[in-house]
Amino acid sequence: MKDITVSFPGGKKVAAHFNGHTVQTDQPAAEGGEGSAPEPFDLFFVSMATCVGIYVLDFCQSRKLPTDGLGVRLRSDKHPEKKLYTPIEIVITPPAGFPDKYRNALLNTAHLCTVKKHILTPPEFHITLANPPA
Repeated sequence: MKDITVSFPGGKKVAAHFNGHTVQTDQPAAEGGEGSAPEPFDLFFVSMATCVGIYVLDFCQSRKLPTDGLGVRLRSDKHPEKKLYTPIEIVITPPAGFPDKYRNALLNTAHLCTVKKHILTPPEFHITLANPPA
């Protein structure tokens, strides 16, 4: 089960707490924040890129392939009319000497990313309003 609680440490900062970790977010100065931490939406892209990253890293490690120079880069621009980021481009750079016979398999492995799967098959969302404490 995923269980995340959120706190508001001041200004436009919002923090998420889970499994003994805290992830800080903030808004840029132009939007009233201090720019002291990533924006919440940036973490969405970070989760996508790191999810692909762990899949391709595991692919290489499980086959005892080199990982020095292995890279993942995510890029996207906001669509002017849709006001959403699209397309999302993810480029995987295999390490030097990466065997050609594994190129397609590495690409297929990247598509297994759980974050990407959740976007393609979105979960249901139930947002409710609790009663304030007495």
